[in-house]
Amino acid sequence: VQLVESGGGSVQAGVSLTLSCEASAYTYSSHGMGWFRQAPGKEREGVASNYRGDGSVRYADSVKGRFLIDKDVARNKLLLHMNNLQPEDTAMYYCLADPSGAYFYTLKPLSDSNYWGQGTQVTVS
Repeated sequence: VQLVESGGGSVQAGVSLTLSCEASAYTYSSHGMGWFRQAPGKEREGVASNYRGDGSVRYADSVKGRFLIDKDVARNKLLLHMNNLQPEDTAMYYCLADPSGAYFYTLKPLSDSNYWGQGTQVTVS
């Protein structure tokens, strides 16, 4: 499973940014997908998840109402639309693929059973 994130950058508080994750059509059809982030010195924090079956979505309370997870099916891309960004959103953001589907319910990335890419940095000042 290969995941490639892009779209990060340095922005001012209050603006919007969209992250993109490229993966194969097989990955999207056979894995639950999502995003998590990790700030320096902090633990990984699940941000959003997309259920592989019916497309249901879940969000962490910290981003609910501001972030939107979406799929560009035609281009095999998972998107994370981030609105009204705040300094506390500063982190490395990772796209995640979960073969078990558990991440949808837990929003807890697991290094021994999930896949993720190299990440894309988001810095909000």
